[in-house]
Amino acid sequence: MVWKPHVTVAAVIEKDQRFLMVEEYTDQGRTFNQPAGHLETGETLLAAIQREVNEETAWQFRPTALVAVQLWRRTPDQPSFLRFCFTGEVYDYAPDQALDPDITATHWLSLADIKARSDQLRSPLVLKTLAAYLRGDRQPLSILQSFLDLHE
Repeated sequence: MVWKPHVTVAAVIEKDQRFLMVEEYTDQGRTFNQPAGHLETGETLLAAIQREVNEETAWQFRPTALVAVQLWRRTPDQPSFLRFCFTGEVYDYAPDQALDPDITATHWLSLADIKARSDQLRSPLVLKTLAAYLRGDRQPLSILQSFLDLHE
């Protein structure tokens, strides 16, 4: 059997000392997460995070840096995830836009608000990513290179 992690993207978006979070229903029940989702076929990582932020929050997103690349698995019998975490700015909010079906709301939450919901976070990576962001961990987007359909 070939091992293949799920490739996902996530965004840490801060405004006025609050973080943009999504409230969603999963097999764990009601959870809170950064805007995040799976890389789709033929998509670059930057296009994926821009699409996911928009689909889950109705904001347009401009990534400015890579905060972390995380390999995570909850237990040995569950899938692994390779998660690329970005930060950046949001603009052009579309309040009437329908959100992804699993998203029930978006919230701008303080770090204390997020920590108070630690038992409702989608994964432990939510707080780990916020900690990396608050430490100032940033890598330039230029380290990400896409060579889709390259013929040489």
